[in-house]
Amino acid sequence: MIKIVSWNTNGLRATAKNGFFDPLFKDKKMDILCLQETKVEPDQLPAEVRDVSGYSSYFSYSKLRKGYSGVAIYSKIKPKEVFYGMGIKKFDDEGRIVGAKYKDFTLINVYFPNAGTDPVRLVYKLDFYESFLKFILKLRKNGENVIFCGDVNTAHNAIDLARPKANEENTGFLPIERKWIDKVIKNDFLDVFRVFYPDTINAYTYWDMKTFARNRNVGWRIDYFFADTKIAKKINATGIDSDYMGSDHCPIWMEIK
Repeated sequence: MIKIVSWNTNGLRATAKNGFFDPLFKDKKMDILCLQETKVEPDQLPAEVRDVSGYSSYFSYSKLRKGYSGVAIYSKIKPKEVFYGMGIKKFDDEGRIVGAKYKDFTLINVYFPNAGTDPVRLVYKLDFYESFLKFILKLRKNGENVIFCGDVNTAHNAIDLARPKANEENTGFLPIERKWIDKVIKNDFLDVFRVFYPDTINAYTYWDMKTFARNRNVGWRIDYFFADTKIAKKINATGIDSDYMGSDHCPIWMEIK
């Protein structure tokens, strides 16, 4: 079994400083860790965070401004190839993608854009979505079994957030954003959590910190594993570690044969 953990860490330096980095490696017994919103360049990290014993590490970070965006992969298994971005400068400059090609699958760790209240950023987000789907379909056409994970910044269905009615006109739950996830699924990618838990409610991965929403479990499930149907049958288990602190998100994980 290979265990993959994905987590929006909301600042890797703070994660490490506050004691939430080492336990990931000690307690989760993972083979691959995918982090999003690292907000750091690798040379800004302490050596013990940048280079973890037994793991190879790969970082993508924003070329536009410091302390923004960023993703990382820590892997016990040496990838055949590592890539950064999808070949589109306006997206790649924000440091949102790092991918690793293994023997049996290609794993892509993504921090998808958050539109917030800015119409321009919503257009950017939707453009990123469409470009990413084309990118993974091209990889699949080349014979690769694609798995992608990370913070998608959209809840798919009403079951995936605590207050769907109140958020129907808010980014992160707009019909046009949700339709993109429909499109991903129609293109034979599976939402791994919903394959195992199709009807589970109150399963969230993000909570607003300002309103102490985590204490009341008023959350959103916006962090995902998606897997090509060809490789999805090898996935043995998945879950949400909602008790793990250190960020406004919690880790998610899956095991694959």
